[in-house]
Amino acid sequence: MKLTILLALAAVAVAAPQYDSYESERNAPILKDERIREDDGRYNYEVETGNGIVLSQSGSPNTDQGAINKAGHYSYTAPDGSVVTLKYVANENGFQPESSYLPVPPAFPHPIPDFVLKQIAFAEEEDAARARGELKSYSSK
Repeated sequence: MKLTILLALAAVAVAAPQYDSYESERNAPILKDERIREDDGRYNYEVETGNGIVLSQSGSPNTDQGAINKAGHYSYTAPDGSVVTLKYVANENGFQPESSYLPVPPAFPHPIPDFVLKQIAFAEEEDAARARGELKSYSSK
């Protein structure tokens, strides 16, 4: 009888709903949601949720490009507890994000291997010889 009760309790524990961070994110309350849209195409919105997500963006038409220039930021709390913030501008120069969490490319100029420098010099010599008519130019067809 005790074994039956123990098995029944184990079955109930296994069948109980599991709450994880995905559920808490999906069901986070909206604390702030302000949206403004002007007749000339300008807009602004700000959103904040109960689990620490904050978004803000504003935009205005770029009549020269036929697009909308945008600027904004967002932030959220990462699983390790740190707050991740990203600021951005999107305009005729493309999307330009800024954040300490974005990967950083290696410093340039980096050292160029000697064999690459030799190949570049060889190609320049060939081009010069071809320009003087000393080499034939081959085209692939």
